[in-house]
Amino acid sequence: MGGSGGGYFPNDVTSEDLIRRIRQAEDRSRDDTFETSVGRHLSSLLAGFNDRDVERTQVFFDQVTAALEDDIDGTITLLFGGSISKHTYVDGISDVDALVLLNDTELADESPNAVKSFLADRLRRQYGADAIHEGTLAVTVTVDDTAIQLLPALRRGERFAIARDNGRNWSQIDPDKFAKALTKANRRVGGKLVPCIKLIKSIISSLPRDRQLSGYHTEAVAIRVFRRYDGPKTLKSMLRYFFENAPSQVATPIKDSSGQSVNVDQYLGPANSVERRVVAHTLSRIARRIRNADGALSLDRWKEIVD
Repeated sequence: MGGSGGGYFPNDVTSEDLIRRIRQAEDRSRDDTFETSVGRHLSSLLAGFNDRDVERTQVFFDQVTAALEDDIDGTITLLFGGSISKHTYVDGISDVDALVLLNDTELADESPNAVKSFLADRLRRQYGADAIHEGTLAVTVTVDDTAIQLLPALRRGERFAIARDNGRNWSQIDPDKFAKALTKANRRVGGKLVPCIKLIKSIISSLPRDRQLSGYHTEAVAIRVFRRYDGPKTLKSMLRYFFENAPSQVATPIKDSSGQSVNVDQYLGPANSVERRVVAHTLSRIARRIRNADGALSLDRWKEIVD
């Protein structure tokens, strides 16, 4: 029987072409293995973040509510705020905070400062003076190494009012507006934005304090960065995209859509301030480290960045 000699490759394939194709296949295999390994590691980190016991915080909220209602008429409701309400909480990195919503109480006619002082005094009785810190706008209670910030609020129709920056007057806010924007952005990228933000917060938390973004600012920057994202909907790709594009977003202030403050990033000062340039430079360095880890196909270098 005479064969045509066709085999698996056409007769016009040279040995050089064959070697090139084999190397390309090997490269694709290494790339796929690397992508899978990094993705698996990022998922394992998220599993650890998601272990937070929110029920324990709710028990604390119930205790605070009972302690406060013993001394006033009307009702007090504590509403989860911040990272917990938006599901971007990372234990040990994000603050827990709550709106202390006053309904039909005699405190409704008091100034924000007076209400804040009332809360602080009652909580000192419950938890001791060392556990209570009275700030400009809120009262922070530290229990079991967890800091819980309580911000007095009044209901005004369908919205809330909290203290203005001066602490003397009330200012109407819409805390749901930002949360809805985050939900919309998260849905647009297949539900990957919220877990991506958790990883971003974890990475940023390892930086010196003066180079970190606040949790709220991080979320606002992420919404802007991924507004027109059309890349792979994987955590690895999105982390790289965030750090490559975030530096340009921190150069100028971002308006606070909820009304809780003028800008979400007032702590960085005006546009192009020294503080903003320092933060932008730091984010760019993280982007460079991610590119180098990808270029070297190194899971260990990725772990150095995210762990």
